[in-house]
Amino acid sequence: MASTDILFRPLTIGSLTVQNRIVMAPMTRVFAPEGVPGPANAAYYRRRAEGGVGLILSEGTVIDRPASRNETGIPFFHGDQALAGWKGVIDAVHAAGSRMGPQIWHTGSTRGPSRWEPEQPVESPSGLLAPGKPRGGAMSEEDIADTVAAFASAAADAQRLGFDMVELHGAHGYLIDQFFWGGTNERDDRYGGASIRERSRFAAEVIAAVRAAVGPDYPLALRVSQWKQQDYGARLAETPTLMEDWLGPLVEAGANILHCSQRRFWEPEFADIDGEHGLNFAGWAKKLTGATTISVGSVGLSGEFVSAFRGETSTSTGLDQLIERMEHDEFDLIAVGRALISDPAWVEKVRREAFDQLRGFHPSLLSELV
Repeated sequence: MASTDILFRPLTIGSLTVQNRIVMAPMTRVFAPEGVPGPANAAYYRRRAEGGVGLILSEGTVIDRPASRNETGIPFFHGDQALAGWKGVIDAVHAAGSRMGPQIWHTGSTRGPSRWEPEQPVESPSGLLAPGKPRGGAMSEEDIADTVAAFASAAADAQRLGFDMVELHGAHGYLIDQFFWGGTNERDDRYGGASIRERSRFAAEVIAAVRAAVGPDYPLALRVSQWKQQDYGARLAETPTLMEDWLGPLVEAGANILHCSQRRFWEPEFADIDGEHGLNFAGWAKKLTGATTISVGSVGLSGEFVSAFRGETSTSTGLDQLIERMEHDEFDLIAVGRALISDPAWVEKVRREAFDQLRGFHPSLLSELV
């Protein structure tokens, strides 16, 4: 195993300095009764901070819009009770020496695993769950304006509560991503269009509103993905030129971190251009936009995360390929998901190179918050 020193360099992004390059990936846990995070949630994040995570991204937490969540246990990021709960979370993380940002979210027309139905009709760009699959209603321009304002309000609250940065969830087939994807955005107004650049207008307006709310130095991340939960094979950008058309305007609007979600971080984004060992999604995003990038996808585990939903166990694996890519400055930070659910001390064990102590992942761990 190569030295892990490269993973433990500090990094400064605007007003944020992190002690290492390891990020806790946002992972939906649905353990917020009535949408309010409590002491158990604070303790869950605190344990990962104590274990050495440099930057923690919260599970998705939703904005103040009707039907903005698709499961009852998803936390709100609005209202006095929920915000007081999040204040307890960030204070606990800071006391343990880490940095944290909430992932601000709207689930759009997606369904949660329990198939729970919200009281209000769900909203999306064109009233579609997936291509050719109607669900809910198409958003009016007034709905869009109110949603943009709700994202900005949530980000301002995050800054006020003491969070170190904020991330917008623009991936995996949720609301922002449904605007990106031609399969779910059939609008004929200024929020639609034949090109990915045209369909990025909604996201750009959200980003610009958030940037205006938090100021120029506060780190603002956007999570993006090619794949969707509705279609694992979906691709928004088949070429680097299209990727630049998609991501460039979003960085120009004010996103200075791109969190590039892949199912397997080691897979090349455009193998036909630079081969089977070519740049991954985060590598290409950094090359094309100059933004700070976070890579993610099955780090330290034998099976990619979709296998967890099939009940498959993943064993711990080596980090040589990750270390090699980071030594080549392909991307700036690496997000770790399931390995940190199974092992809150994963980062500290990696720092000590105690690889024989790393734990695998079993889906049963998702049933409790530890």
